[in-house]
Amino acid sequence: MKMIKAAIIGYGNIGRYVLEALEACGDIECVGVVRRNADEAQPIELGGYEVVDHVTKLSQKPDVAILATPTRSVEKFALECLENGINTVDSFDIHTKIWDLHETLDKAAKEHGRVSIISAGWDPGSDSVVRTMMQACAPKGLTYTNFGPGMSMGHTVAVKAVEGVKEALSMTIPLGTSIHRRMVYIELKEGYDFNEVAAKIKADAYFVNDETHVIQVDSVADVLDMGHGVNLTRKGVSGKTPNQLFEFNMKINNPALTGQVLVAVARASMKQAPGAYTMIEIPVIDLLEGDKENIVRHLV
Repeated sequence: MKMIKAAIIGYGNIGRYVLEALEACGDIECVGVVRRNADEAQPIELGGYEVVDHVTKLSQKPDVAILATPTRSVEKFALECLENGINTVDSFDIHTKIWDLHETLDKAAKEHGRVSIISAGWDPGSDSVVRTMMQACAPKGLTYTNFGPGMSMGHTVAVKAVEGVKEALSMTIPLGTSIHRRMVYIELKEGYDFNEVAAKIKADAYFVNDETHVIQVDSVADVLDMGHGVNLTRKGVSGKTPNQLFEFNMKINNPALTGQVLVAVARASMKQAPGAYTMIEIPVIDLLEGDKENIVRHLV
């Protein structure tokens, strides 16, 4: 069996768990990690891997690049990879901007004969697949997505990018019926006004539509918890029969699940025609390692 060659771009919380997921699977190998600080001393777990500051500097060209970067830099890195003939997968998580990214990367992927699977974390991502199945089972009705309580990776990264923030944690608190409260804990850099920094955080696109509370703490590390979860509920109509109720729950380590889903879609990217896709646009069987017959016999 020919191994799929994957590169990891970015090595923060998600990148570390992507590497663990790659090391645990049997059909994809990591051929290197791309980091801005590639010339500095690297974590011990990267000792056996090539570390460079640009994907084109890897001695082995990857088939697919797994983008473990902040959401707002996904488009830049994806376009660079596609232009160099490399598939991409990412966990872009600004729901209102997903279709715009889809159109941009679809054009680039088709131009270069490659595949880009976008917004492939757990939400958007695997939860999107669950929501799709729920709606297929009850086409008329309402679906509620209730996150947490837990750490939001995308929101936390967005807070860290605000000038004056030294360290941050954004917690998502479910209030029910898809309404959430954001609890943001920050360490402030010296010389910055807390009220001004808090106002900038609340004005960010990640927070502007939610009830957001910004709290200054001495140490974010003392309140840090990467646990998260979701409750998906749909009440609707199957055919002409009302009161159909579906519910899906999970409690997870946020970056670990994101990393695992990214590896699954990296595999799936090798089986699609050129273009950009979200997870609901690809066959779910393509996410799985192994022989198609055995998978069908086991799961159907």
